[in-house]
Amino acid sequence: MPSIELLPLPPDRAVYFASDFHLGMPTPTVSRERERRVIRWLDLVSKDAEAIFLVGDVFDFWFEYKHVIPKGFTRLQGKLAELSDAGIKLKLFSGNHDMWMADYFTEEMGIPVYRLPKSYQIGDQHFLVGHGDGLGPGDFKYKQLKKIFENGLARWFFRWLHPDIGVLFGNGWSRKRKAAEQHKTDVFRGNEQEWLWQYCKEMETRQHHDYYIFGHRHLSLDLKVTENSRYINLGEWINLNTYARFDGQTTKLLKFEGK
Repeated sequence: MPSIELLPLPPDRAVYFASDFHLGMPTPTVSRERERRVIRWLDLVSKDAEAIFLVGDVFDFWFEYKHVIPKGFTRLQGKLAELSDAGIKLKLFSGNHDMWMADYFTEEMGIPVYRLPKSYQIGDQHFLVGHGDGLGPGDFKYKQLKKIFENGLARWFFRWLHPDIGVLFGNGWSRKRKAAEQHKTDVFRGNEQEWLWQYCKEMETRQHHDYYIFGHRHLSLDLKVTENSRYINLGEWINLNTYARFDGQTTKLLKFEGK
């Protein structure tokens, strides 16, 4: 079972969750406008945020060489550093598009990075948070591919590519994977076909959580798991601009209307 991290929530403070910004796609111009929109959202929620969870696929592709990180995204990085310096707790999860995160965000900004789902007690409520890829039944082909990509030897070999070649290859592969995943991740076919909901049902038999918070599906979902637990999928920021807010009592899905 995932270990539980305690996260006190003072009165009049809130915790926010968002995922799947996919910065970098489809073009630098379009991505930069989305990045500015994300920053406007961060400015808004920082007014009462005790913590902000970014739950994977923040970037459409990311790889950290020993002395090099992908070009771009400086506005977001600057904003995250500002929020971290202001004392807001930031939690960053890698997704299937940015799984090759390492220690850059931790060393430079003090932001922990997680790959696996993690349990939190926020106030008196229990949360399980993760990106969501590779969980639940089915999708065996991707699960095997994920094992290869997460292998340390694969990272070592990729690091020997010149960054210009590595990033070009990574961006191309990421776009190809996204096109292949589209029909699987953007359609809701009911609870019994929602494999993350099935994962939540299975986890609930092992350890109770009031909320299961995931991304990856590019769907804004709020589904009952049991009478005392809910599965919330955060949607995405290419079209939906959705996020979740926990105020100490309940968690609600919201839409950022800022232009």
